[in-house]
Amino acid sequence: MLAVLINALPFLLYRLTSQRRQGFLSTLSLPLWGVALQALGQLFFPARIFNPYSSFLIYWFAAVINWMWNQEFRARKIATGAGIFGAVCVVVLGYGFFLQTIHPVAPQVLPTSPAFAWLCLLGGLILSAWGLIQPGKRRELWADKTGTVALLRSPFTGNSLHIVSEDGHEALVSQSGERFPVCNGIPVFLEQKKLTGSNRKYNQLYEIIGGFYDDVQRVACALRGISVGQYLWGYLRFLEINPGDSVLETSVGTGLNYKYLPRGTRLFGLDLSAEMLTNCQANLRRWEMDADLFLGNAEDLPFANDSFDVVFHVGGINFFNDRAKAIREMIRVAKPGSRLLIADETEEHVKSTFERIPVTSRYFKNRREPVTAPIDLVPPEMQEIHLELLRDGRFYALTFRKPSSAMPNLH
Repeated sequence: MLAVLINALPFLLYRLTSQRRQGFLSTLSLPLWGVALQALGQLFFPARIFNPYSSFLIYWFAAVINWMWNQEFRARKIATGAGIFGAVCVVVLGYGFFLQTIHPVAPQVLPTSPAFAWLCLLGGLILSAWGLIQPGKRRELWADKTGTVALLRSPFTGNSLHIVSEDGHEALVSQSGERFPVCNGIPVFLEQKKLTGSNRKYNQLYEIIGGFYDDVQRVACALRGISVGQYLWGYLRFLEINPGDSVLETSVGTGLNYKYLPRGTRLFGLDLSAEMLTNCQANLRRWEMDADLFLGNAEDLPFANDSFDVVFHVGGINFFNDRAKAIREMIRVAKPGSRLLIADETEEHVKSTFERIPVTSRYFKNRREPVTAPIDLVPPEMQEIHLELLRDGRFYALTFRKPSSAMPNLH
């Protein structure tokens, strides 16, 4: 068990630090910690069970493959890093082969194993500290986001909010004394321990799958023989987005849809899952995009009326506690005349896929009622209400337009 822990810890440390820096240099964190911790294991194991130099290359290979996967194997982004790794491997293996064939009793030319392990430990500490203290992009203070703060309201009272800073920590505060902390650059408008019903149940699922949600999407698309862009564009094409528009996605998840939206827009995203938002932040850094993210409930949006040019939701609403309220909230924060989009899986997809996958099956089996598109929950005063089935009936896209004339307060 100790050996398993020693071999698993490097991947945990790599996961914690590589999200903040995603350049090729970040791949060194895994082999450095791998060798250092395996050397520590030698204090407990009498037999020599690993070679530090081969272990370094094996761990590094795993990190490089993971890095290339995250860069979607795009030649322009991975060419230099992959070339450096390949060149190092060729030099090291070639040098070792040369010593064994030309000079079988070669002198010691590499650091001894303990010395190499200490070097790896020092390098791992430096690289991890650098990644934690100096993230890849300077986090913007919310005190500087005056335009966004002006849009924010308490999701419980509707009171306007202002930013305060105490001991280096920011928070959004209302005149009535409500306080919403900003954690890791994300304003927090809910306490996850207070979630109830379906919101609590399915939030637990997203906290589990958040780290590999995008990977599952890529593999699923590959099995269907289509690209992720084609898969997502099936419903994103219904949006009406112009340059400079403010775009809000509720239940934004890992932000995968953002990558395929037109550039030049102001992006906002809200989600119930902190894990999904953490991965969304990592994706935004990788794609060199910006978005203001919020941890909150789509049934109680923390925004003022008529705030956004585009409002849409993809995935999740099927299992909200109160779908009708979530739809009313989307309408409330959308500007008059906006077209809204709600998209999610159909009952056919839930039964044929989610109920059969081991990780998700217990969340979807024995449901009280089947999944239905919430077209009957759209207020009748909405215009151009349209429901379309996609992907052979496994997905639906529901669109409607908020009237341009004044509407009653839907909060």
